[in-house]
Amino acid sequence: MTTTPAPHPLVIAIDGPSGSGKSSVSRAVAASLKVGYLDTGAMYRALTWWCLDQDVDLADTTAVAQASRELPLELGTDPSAPSVSVDGTEVDAAIRETRISEAVSQVATNLDVRADMQQRQRALIAEIASATGGVVAEGRDITTVVAPDADVRVLLTASEEARLARRSKELHGDAGSASVEATRAQVVQRDARDSTVSQFTEAAEGVVTVDTSDLDFEQSVQAVLSVVAARGERV
Repeated sequence: MTTTPAPHPLVIAIDGPSGSGKSSVSRAVAASLKVGYLDTGAMYRALTWWCLDQDVDLADTTAVAQASRELPLELGTDPSAPSVSVDGTEVDAAIRETRISEAVSQVATNLDVRADMQQRQRALIAEIASATGGVVAEGRDITTVVAPDADVRVLLTASEEARLARRSKELHGDAGSASVEATRAQVVQRDARDSTVSQFTEAAEGVVTVDTSDLDFEQSVQAVLSVVAARGERV
């Protein structure tokens, strides 16, 4: 009697700049494939929140790195209801506040923090994939550093104009000139700071670029699912 081997866990890595749609698209892709979801950016935001809550000076790189190693972080990885808790406190809304968005790059560019977080992320990817049959992990260096051997690797990008408009609508409810300018620091300037330690503006070898500038949400999701299908993975 022969048995059909179980399919190996499907690992999809998605990188991209702010406002490219990677978080919402990644969740939708994970839900469509019925696998888990990992928002690695939320991990850096959670650490930033924790440091501020614990009065850790973000300029003290050694102290921040120690806080990272001790961070009591819990992540809910269901794409339909992802969650972030630190030391038992739900921080899903708190880590999206402007004060966190303006400070997170100082934490995310700490190389010792990145090394610790990348190790955590690799472990989480393996754990989630094993538990759910797969995982969609998204961030800024997932395709190149954290999971370079992922089954599918995608760089989700969009024009600066499109990214600013999307984030302005998300934060301010409109994409007027005043809202766009108020959002610029959280998109363009943050990406510039983060790009000093992570490459997420150009696709590395073997990474497929999906430009969502002229795509709506559903089209963006389908574009990524098409990449998955083209790689011969289950859809």
